[in-house]
Amino acid sequence: MNRTRCDRTPAWSQLQTAFESTGRAFDVRSAFAADPARFEAFSQAAPHVFADLSKNRIDTATEALLLDLAQQTGLAAHRDAMFAGEAINNTEQRAVMHWLLRTPPLDPAMPAQSVHRHMAETLHEVHTTRDAMLVFAEKVRADDAITDVVNIGIGGSDLGPQMAVLALDEFVLPGKRFHFVSNVDGHELNAVLRKIKPENTLFLVASKTFTTIETMTNALSAKTWFEARGGTDIARHFAALTSNVAAAKAFGISTTFGFWDWVGGRYSVWSAIGLPLAIAIGAQGFKEFLAGAHAMDEHFRSAPLAHNLPVRLGLLDVWYRNFHGFSSRSVAPYHSALKRYPAYLQQLEMESNGKRVDATGAALPYGTSPVIWGEPGTNGQHAYFQMLHQGSDVVPVEFVAVKTPRHDLPGHHTLLLANVLAQAQALLLGKVDAGGHKHFTGNRPSTFLLLDELSPASLGALIALQEHRVFVSGAVWGINSFDQWGVELGKVLAKDVEARLISGNPQGLDGSTAGLLARLAPGLQPCPHPQTPSPGSASA
Repeated sequence: MNRTRCDRTPAWSQLQTAFESTGRAFDVRSAFAADPARFEAFSQAAPHVFADLSKNRIDTATEALLLDLAQQTGLAAHRDAMFAGEAINNTEQRAVMHWLLRTPPLDPAMPAQSVHRHMAETLHEVHTTRDAMLVFAEKVRADDAITDVVNIGIGGSDLGPQMAVLALDEFVLPGKRFHFVSNVDGHELNAVLRKIKPENTLFLVASKTFTTIETMTNALSAKTWFEARGGTDIARHFAALTSNVAAAKAFGISTTFGFWDWVGGRYSVWSAIGLPLAIAIGAQGFKEFLAGAHAMDEHFRSAPLAHNLPVRLGLLDVWYRNFHGFSSRSVAPYHSALKRYPAYLQQLEMESNGKRVDATGAALPYGTSPVIWGEPGTNGQHAYFQMLHQGSDVVPVEFVAVKTPRHDLPGHHTLLLANVLAQAQALLLGKVDAGGHKHFTGNRPSTFLLLDELSPASLGALIALQEHRVFVSGAVWGINSFDQWGVELGKVLAKDVEARLISGNPQGLDGSTAGLLARLAPGLQPCPHPQTPSPGSASA
C-alpha cells in the first residue's frame, strides 16, 4: 500500500504557514470570546466517552488543514487496511488485528459486516479460545480454595491486565486478591510471596514465546518457592498464557491459553493476557469490556474523519508535536482506580510511536511520540502541577473524569470534580500578578475526557480510543507503530554483561561499564535460567 509521509504533502507546508501566521500566538481565551459556540465545535461524544477539545490551541481552519493532512497521507486507507487484515506491520510482515479480539461472532443473516469474510475462520478461533479462557476463569472464581492470583509477565503482559484490574476494583470478586509481578528485581516477587500460601495461589505465567527472560526467571523462582513449601500440584496451581505449549508443558504446566502473532504485547489485554481481568470481573464483565472497545472500533472505522474522535485527537497530537514543539503530554486521571492508566499509556504510545525512521527505514526530519507521563488527581496537584501552571515549558494536559462514583461517601466526588474542572480552568485562564511569583500565564492547553461511569464497557472504550489515536498519529508520521526493535539491543547486551558480572571479566568493555562492573561484580551469583530468550523476539 502506498503511503505519503506527512512532510511531503501540500497540507504540511500549509500548516507551517498557518502556524506562523496564527498558530504560534493563538490564545484560547480570545477564541472563546470571539466564538460563543466554540465548546460545541470542539467537543463530541463517542461510545462511552465525551471529549472536550475546546481548551486546545486550535481553530476550525487549522483542524480543516489537519484533516487535509490526514487525507493526503492516506490515513483512511491505512485504517481500512488494518481492518482488512493486511500486513501493515511491514518490518515483521504481520497483520495488526487486536481489534478482532473484541469483534462479535459473524451473523450469517448479516452479510454486510465490518469483518471481512476471509477472516471468519480466524474470528472463530478467537471466540473458541476466549470461550475456553472464560470457562477457566469462572472455574477459578468458583474455587474458594484459590484466594490469590499472581500474574507473572512484563510489558504488555503486565501493564494492561494490571491497569484494568485496578481500574475495575469495584467489580472484582470478593475473596480474591490479585498480584502482579513484572520486574526481574527479586524484591518485587519476594514481597508477593510473603503474602501468599502455595495451597491458595494460582500463578499465571504470561509470555507469548515462554522465553521472556524476566518473566521466566520470576516463574522459575515462583515454582521453586511453591515446591519448597510443600506444593505438589503444578498443574493445578500454574497456568500459562502463551503460544509455546511445548515449553509450558516442559515447565509442568498443562493449562495454556494462546494467542496469535498479530497480537502485539501492548495490544494484548483483549486476548488470553486478559485472564487476570476475566477472573477478577467474571466472564460477563470481560465481555462487556470487549463490547465497549468494539463500539469504539466501529466509531473509528466508520465515523467521518471530521467527527471521528481518535482522528481528532491523533491530529491534535501531530499539531502539538511538530508545529508547537510540545514534546510531552501529562495524563491526569481524576479517579484513583486509574492509577496505572498513565503507565499503560506510556507503553502504548511511546513503544508504538517512539521511532526515528519511517516505515521504509528512512530517517525522519521531525519528532514523533511525545513523552507521556502523569499521576492521578488530586495527588498530581500537590506534586508536579506547579510546572504545568508556571513552568517554562508548555505541557498539554489530558484530564480524565468520571461523572458517577461507585462509593457513597458524602461530598468526596463533588470535591474531586470541582478540582478537575478548576485545574483545567486555571490552565486556560491564568492569573495576572505584577510581582511575578503569583503570575499564571494561562493559555495552557488541555483536553477533557469524561466517562459517565468507570465500568468494564467504558474502560474498554477508553483504551480502544487511545489505541486508535496512536494509530492515527503514527500513520500521519509514516512510521510503523507496531514493531518495537528498540527494546532489543539492551536485552542482547544484558546476556553478555550478566556473564561478565559472574566472571568479573571487563575486557573489551567501554570504560564506564568496565568501571561499574568492577564495583558490582564481587559476590554475585548466577541466575538459573529456565529458557534461553529468542534473539529478535520483541514481544513480552
